Amino acid sequence: MEKQPPREEMKRALGLGSALSIVVGTIIGSGIFFKQGSVLDSAGNSTMAILAWIVGGILTLTAGLTIAEIGAQMPYTGGLYVYIEELYGRVWGFLAGWMQVIVYGPAIIASVAGFMSILMTNFFGLGNEWRVPLAVVTILAIGFMNMFENKVGAAFAVVTTIGKLVPIAAIIIFGLFWGHNNALGQTVGEIHTASGNFGVAVLATLFGYDGWILIANLGGEIKHPQKVLPQAIIVGITAVLVIYTLITVAVLRFLPASQIHTLGENTTAYLATAAFGQIGGKLLSAGIIISMMGTINGKMLTFPRIVYAMAKRRDLPFSRYLAYLTPKAKAPVVATLFIIVLATILMLFFNPDRLSDLCVFTVYCFYTLAFFGIFILRKRNGNQRPFSTPLYPWIPIIAIAGGIFVLISEVINDPAGVILFIGVVIVGLPVLYLVKKLDQRRVEKALNIKNNNLKK
Repeated sequence: MEKQPPREEMKRALGLGSALSIVVGTIIGSGIFFKQGSVLDSAGNSTMAILAWIVGGILTLTAGLTIAEIGAQMPYTGGLYVYIEELYGRVWGFLAGWMQVIVYGPAIIASVAGFMSILMTNFFGLGNEWRVPLAVVTILAIGFMNMFENKVGAAFAVVTTIGKLVPIAAIIIFGLFWGHNNALGQTVGEIHTASGNFGVAVLATLFGYDGWILIANLGGEIKHPQKVLPQAIIVGITAVLVIYTLITVAVLRFLPASQIHTLGENTTAYLATAAFGQIGGKLLSAGIIISMMGTINGKMLTFPRIVYAMAKRRDLPFSRYLAYLTPKAKAPVVATLFIIVLATILMLFFNPDRLSDLCVFTVYCFYTLAFFGIFILRKRNGNQRPFSTPLYPWIPIIAIAGGIFVLISEVINDPAGVILFIGVVIVGLPVLYLVKKLDQRRVEKALNIKNNNLKK
């Protein structure tokens, strides 16, 4: 592998509290609030729906435990992009980074913002035509905030993580103690005719759990990353698994399955108003909106770091500009603008539900490759590692099986979308070739000028 530019220029300013807030805040966003209906429809009954959320959490935890060992050995800015490059070489690393900055990152930001705008239009009593403008304004505002020092985005993550616990606690407490339905065994006739199965239900939950790996993109900005990174990933995912299971049980206790099936994406908004009245419902909806803003913030904080890491290696067009950091705050402002523009474009052409499924498929292609990497590193480095995945090799094997399951499920259920997103990723290969060709010409031109000056 050719020698790369130095990996780090950013400040290591994030401790365990900030890292844990970013993990939890990035995961808990729109998925748990908007996927209840689709998970229930696919699972077939309430018992299997609850089980789907638990299985999705367990698969995510095995993935987190596997990546924690890998990430502790590569605590650099760039996360998955860096892992794949170190494990499989430059081309695969580039495709992993290209996938995240062109497809996955903008798609997941657009998806969360799209879901959030549904609640915002309901909250302000606006028509559906306001959804996209509200989502775009939110992305712009949060993106602008992340153009300052990373402590600003991290502080917002802490505030929104604490803030999102209010609506979560309200839903859990009210549903569990004041709900009158049996959360287990509920079913309705319409669910049996709906498309999907338990596998599709688990796939839908994985969007709700996604985002846990994004803290790895900040590896170069975390204090003592070999210790803090695994702790943040493991504790964060475990906490979210418990919270998601309790929320699902609470929703099913309060609303019958048939009603959840009918309400679909509007389940949470209806529950808030039905449980707490108009004013209480508004306050709860505001808390959920803040929760989603925190999720967008976490993603807006992390994805530009991948753009920056790729630009530092001159892997992208206009790398000179995309790698720019502000002199004082060391913030990747141009990379942040780049992600904002792509997210806005995707928001205009795709609905948030389809985006959520396709971005999970796309990222799991490279997650699965990374999971195999734990065996490569064990062979390469022996026992020299700051963190070891427990129950090795079973935990990585389960993570790999889960990754393969996600890929097969999405190929079966949405082959057209899969082909589209894979096509966008493959387009990265000629882009890499062109960028490297131009870079080589630039170097040769500089050498020729230098040689001519020496001759003179």
